[in-house]
Amino acid sequence: MTYNLNILLPEIFLSISIFLILMVGVFFKKSYNLVTNLSLIALVILIVIILNTESTSVKIFTDSFIRDGYAKFIKILIIISTIFILLSSQVFIKDNNIAKFEYPIIILLSILGMFFMVSSNDLILFYLGLELQSLSLYVLAAIDRDNTRSTESGVKYFVLSALSSGLLLYGCSLLYGFTGSTNFDIISNSLNTSSVGSIFAMVFILVGLAFKVSAVPFHMWTPDVYEGSPTSITNFFSAAPKVAGLAVLIRFMQTPFENILVEWQTIIIFISIASMILGAVAAIGQNNIKRLMAYSSIGHIGYALAGVATGTDSGYMSSIVYITIYIVMSIGMFACIFLMKKNGKYTEKIYDLSGISKKHPLVAISFLIILFSLAGIPPLGGFFAKFYVFMTVIENGMYFLAIVGLLTTVISAFYYLRIIKIIYFDEFAGSFDRIRNFSITGTIFLSCILLATFFLYPSTLNNIVSLVFTS
Repeated sequence: MTYNLNILLPEIFLSISIFLILMVGVFFKKSYNLVTNLSLIALVILIVIILNTESTSVKIFTDSFIRDGYAKFIKILIIISTIFILLSSQVFIKDNNIAKFEYPIIILLSILGMFFMVSSNDLILFYLGLELQSLSLYVLAAIDRDNTRSTESGVKYFVLSALSSGLLLYGCSLLYGFTGSTNFDIISNSLNTSSVGSIFAMVFILVGLAFKVSAVPFHMWTPDVYEGSPTSITNFFSAAPKVAGLAVLIRFMQTPFENILVEWQTIIIFISIASMILGAVAAIGQNNIKRLMAYSSIGHIGYALAGVATGTDSGYMSSIVYITIYIVMSIGMFACIFLMKKNGKYTEKIYDLSGISKKHPLVAISFLIILFSLAGIPPLGGFFAKFYVFMTVIENGMYFLAIVGLLTTVISAFYYLRIIKIIYFDEFAGSFDRIRNFSITGTIFLSCILLATFFLYPSTLNNIVSLVFTS
């Protein structure tokens, strides 16, 4: 029993931390700063705890919970991205009067749900983790109660997410009905030969998971929620839930659906192609930078799913490498968006960036590096992310998927380059307010350095992910 508790130590520590920090928030008035600092400390300690756990694969509680190197890597990625999001969004949160002590606590609760998701080896534990994450995200989307757009985005996300959760739960119940178990390993053994029932179950589960990672055609919530939610929440939506969703999708493909690869491969290929095309085309006409980032995220999930579509370990690894580099780009991009403040108000219009290179050269060069990386232009990190995925896809003979990926990369480069053109060549539209905050500048600087110098160590991340998959 003690051994089991040691394996669960990160989840136990996070749960206790949430309860204690919640009590601090309730009993101390105006305790937002204190609660946020305690949350950040808890997350740093959590990284240390996870790093000190073994990477060998162990299953506990009747094989429903799995601890392995894969889950360890994903959890650390979720925590690190959350730390940078919390730090870089502090000024925005206070300026927009959403500095409520519940804010960091709800984020911690969603992380707890993600932890159980990525470590689940059972349908029931997976669904409990998914719902804990989803319920937290509903609240976060609508946390700015005085803002109509935020409330509207929260309702939209809740209604559509509830529908997708219902479909996913129906798929889980079908899978249990046809295999007689909720355990991933037993399900895998039972699905040696595909049946109509198991394919139906797999489709419903894929629908639910595709919604969570905002893949086409289940992306409809993404632009509205990204635009309507406070920018700090949009930043979180674009990072941690995406990592957890993709990690769980890969876990499903690796274990319970391993023996029906032919059946789900076609679906993943379609979703990947549709996401890449829509992400490339729909973003062209956007004038709101948060909506543009929403369609951009849909396109990038399409590229990540291309690796999953191969159904091989090398494909899964390339997808994890891709999403890791994308998180760096996304966090850096939103940190730049936090600097878009004019006359005391935050702006989201792309044309407000007109000519800022004349007065804000450092902000302009930061946008340049991150946007070039998002477009996949060498030698930046985004280029290598796409390179690894496309190479894996080609090695597996999926040439059409690779061609579509390359064509959509060229198309999507248009709207990234359009922003750079606006920043450097359009008439100056006015200065941004000076925001002196080390967390924002530090996040942007670190993001730009990692992306700009990635070509010096291109195989390091690959080696880490390979080590994770073989443990």
